[in-house]
Amino acid sequence: MMVTVLVPGVLRGETGGARKLEVDIQEGARLGALLDELGRMHPRLERRLRDEQGVLRRHVNLYVDGEECRRLDGPHTVLSAGSELHIIPSVAGG
Repeated sequence: MMVTVLVPGVLRGETGGARKLEVDIQEGARLGALLDELGRMHPRLERRLRDEQGVLRRHVNLYVDGEECRRLDGPHTVLSAGSELHIIPSVAGG
């Protein structure tokens, strides 16, 4: 099944400039499996999303179909065909 990943401008250097990625994963796959596939496709992007233990970095928010994944089931969130993953890094400054 195809899932769309929307990449913000600040992370497009990690995807060769792509603003949108179409990722083919197994039917009923979970968010963690999608992140694993993204890691295979774009290893530098994965390092920006997850730490060495595979835990989501706290300064990155992932939204699955408009819902923040930590409010769903985190990396165990089940995806469906046509799901969209929005990557939104935290912004800080003064």
